[in-house]
Amino acid sequence: MRSLDDIAAALQGYDASALPAGKVNEFLAALVQPVAQTEELPLAQALDRVLASDMISPISVPPHDNSAMDGFAFAGSDLKTDEPTKLAVVGTALAGKAWQGSIQAGQCVKIMTGAIMPVGLDTVVPQEMCSVDADAITIAPGILKTGDNRRFAGEDLMAGSVALSQGELLAPAALGLLASLNMPTVQVYRKLKVAYFSTGDEVLSLGDAPREGAIYDSNRYTVIGLLKRWGYEAVDMGVVRDSPGALEAAFTQAAAQADAVITSGGVSVGEADHTKAMMKKLGDVAFWKIAMRPGRPMAVGRITPSVFKAKTAASREEISASSYQNDSILFGLPGNPVATMVTMLAFVRPALLRMSGANTQKYGSPPLYLQAASQESLRKKPGRTEYQRGLVTRAADGSLQVRTTSSNQGSGVLSSMVQANGLIVLHHDQGHVAIGEKVDVMMFEGVM
Repeated sequence: MRSLDDIAAALQGYDASALPAGKVNEFLAALVQPVAQTEELPLAQALDRVLASDMISPISVPPHDNSAMDGFAFAGSDLKTDEPTKLAVVGTALAGKAWQGSIQAGQCVKIMTGAIMPVGLDTVVPQEMCSVDADAITIAPGILKTGDNRRFAGEDLMAGSVALSQGELLAPAALGLLASLNMPTVQVYRKLKVAYFSTGDEVLSLGDAPREGAIYDSNRYTVIGLLKRWGYEAVDMGVVRDSPGALEAAFTQAAAQADAVITSGGVSVGEADHTKAMMKKLGDVAFWKIAMRPGRPMAVGRITPSVFKAKTAASREEISASSYQNDSILFGLPGNPVATMVTMLAFVRPALLRMSGANTQKYGSPPLYLQAASQESLRKKPGRTEYQRGLVTRAADGSLQVRTTSSNQGSGVLSSMVQANGLIVLHHDQGHVAIGEKVDVMMFEGVM
């Protein structure tokens, strides 16, 4: 397992005192490892879980050539190009069983959607595209060609091919596909367990009496809400006071039971240093100043219960890499509510996706963006990434447009996140944005 120093050394341009946002995801991709443990679940219980192995189709889908329409099946060789085609109807093919009759030239079979194509027939005319008179149909010239409206056997999947690949997030469509292959169970990676606590003497829990200089803990509810929406098992550890004993107990308990530990507060310059000191004591932790807004301060690393006592008496250099065996990944996030949510969306979610075994190329690491035209001019200096709260709407011509939700884009203005449906991402080297210029947007739907 690579140390944080080794990872940093491998990243060209890495500078913890002014780290570009793009480097954060590179670092985290090298830091985290997918879980190895798997479990077998009934298909009905596997929604949003991550597939642990390729699923090989035992059958072809569809298993037979079949009709894509309600209409009439016939041999394409009977189709005339310069005059109407007249065909005698000699039977009806229903879905669920093969039609047993025989067909001669100039004849057709009435057929239902999904019904097996009778032997020798390769074309279907929809019933609304022909005229029906007693036991015959007439097809106008030039409206069909041979092979129209026929689904081929194996057109969706061939027996022996990969139906779903390892790392697939099992969305409803994926569950339906597996059900169509008669696969009642599926092997998935175990669900990630993520512990969270807020830090700080100024943080109040709901129900506490108000007091001067104190704030109620919103981060606990936004972070736990995001974790649950992403499908992880969230361990809510509440608020931890800024004292060495309380913090050590919280980190110990969290790391002993969770794959990842998330905290908010206590990592900024000028804050009480108990949180940062405890992180250093209990793990291999890096402290960053990210060139971003909002966000900036962040801590990442590994903490391991089994080495806590050893680290009390030994320097970091004396703790060998082999000591880190059942470690938890640590994300120390800034305490301001919007900064907490932005870092969760931009950095923590891609890392957790990778830890869960998901295909990060498909599901976004870093997150995928769409583009929309800015409805206002946006001021920005190159040299940092800005995440501005935005509302994406559709213009009269159908194109996407976006505006900020508030003139106050401060990291504590949580109402601006409620009004938004995405984050306008102004990249590190990007400057001022003119009205009508396209900008990247990280949409909340799909990541939140």
